[in-house]
Amino acid sequence: MTTPNAGTLFGHPKGLFLLFGTEMWERFGYYGMRAILVLYLIASTQDGGFGWTNQEALRLYGFFTMAVYLTPVIGGWLADNYLGQRKAIIWGGIIFSLGYFTLGIQKSLIVGMEETVFYIGLALIIIGNGLFKANVSSLVGELYEEGDKRRDAAFTIFYMGINLGAFLAPITVGVLGETVDWHYGFILAGCGMLIGLTLQLTLANKYLGDIGVLPSAKRVKGETKADAPLTPHDIDRMKVILIMSMFSVIFWAGFEQAGGLFTIYASDFTDRTLFGFEIAASSFQSLNAMFIILLAPFVASTWVKMGSNEPTSPKKFALAMLFLALGFFVMLWATMVQGGDVAVKVSMLFLVFAYLFHTLGELCLSPIGLSMVTKLAPLKFTSLLMGIWFFFTALSNWLAAFIGSFVGEGEEMVNNAANIFMGVGIGALITGVIIYLSAGKLVEWMHGAEGENTHDLESKIEEEISVTGTHEGISETRR
Repeated sequence: MTTPNAGTLFGHPKGLFLLFGTEMWERFGYYGMRAILVLYLIASTQDGGFGWTNQEALRLYGFFTMAVYLTPVIGGWLADNYLGQRKAIIWGGIIFSLGYFTLGIQKSLIVGMEETVFYIGLALIIIGNGLFKANVSSLVGELYEEGDKRRDAAFTIFYMGINLGAFLAPITVGVLGETVDWHYGFILAGCGMLIGLTLQLTLANKYLGDIGVLPSAKRVKGETKADAPLTPHDIDRMKVILIMSMFSVIFWAGFEQAGGLFTIYASDFTDRTLFGFEIAASSFQSLNAMFIILLAPFVASTWVKMGSNEPTSPKKFALAMLFLALGFFVMLWATMVQGGDVAVKVSMLFLVFAYLFHTLGELCLSPIGLSMVTKLAPLKFTSLLMGIWFFFTALSNWLAAFIGSFVGEGEEMVNNAANIFMGVGIGALITGVIIYLSAGKLVEWMHGAEGENTHDLESKIEEEISVTGTHEGISETRR
């Protein structure tokens, strides 16, 4: 493999900015589609939707997002062993686009086949995501030679692209889908994916050279130490991975209410009027990405200033649970303001602060996850344990939708939402206390890995800003 010599931009290979644009537009498509999916399903047939109940829509959403987190494991394996990352990205982008445009087909053209075509579109998106998402991030690291100090900054730039796409999508795709036509929203999401795909097809050879062309299995032979027997330290570290993976389910099951229950609450019970204009319910999903961009440097600098007093990884997990609970208690407060009356619309500030607290929680938890697996997993079990981590992430998405589905319909919705918000908030608090009390033993089982964290500001900013990428992606861990 040769590193391309196509010049630099702002001190980095130009290929980095190609990957930045590719991933930004791919995330634009995905987060745009996700922003309107539940709203589209529960919209009446007269308004162009399917007229499903909240429970039906949220449960489908849960199965869909669960599959989205499972397929990158398969896509990464196919790219490593057969396709190569570049070919996987191209095929993934094509299938992705077909999925979005399939959802964008007007119902009048497929009378009697509406749901069948809808399911085909979702299946194509799941398959495309598996091939695409598992492979773009890993190309970033390959632009740099081993030991190149620019690599951390490169991932910071790259993850900013992810968050920029995640921010722009709900306020464009969401607004178009909600206010004009749902199908136009899906088409706009597909157009975003096409832009990213076009960038790869036209510029990859020039700016990436032969990076990612050959499957990695053909380029790298296994290391002999991979066959070394497990030590007691290895077993302890594997226990930490499994325990923290299970704890993470609670966090993501709450956090992922953003695309389901929170969006329904924004649509039905929130006063979304600002300066005479009504904000689309799906647009609130942009808040998470915006807060990540704004707060990541602040959180990173806070950890650096704390120096040796910086909380250990388990204690950061516990802090994340506290922030998650605060977000749900804010939403519980909103339902108390309503007093069980579905006709009452509450201030949008409740949602804003809920997203703020949840983003702070994400910044405390997400950067740790995949990094923890790569640091603690025995070499020969790294892929297996990474798969387990993503299995639990997928499970949490299904659980999130299952929990949200209990919101029900009509007059019962406010009281049901209050019970859900209170239950998840209390569950998060209890989980946080358990993690905090277990932190000492968990750090002990890490056998020194916890002390390997860097404490310079640049590394910390890279770690914090990567949260959307680490939560969404998989192969950045191969850098």
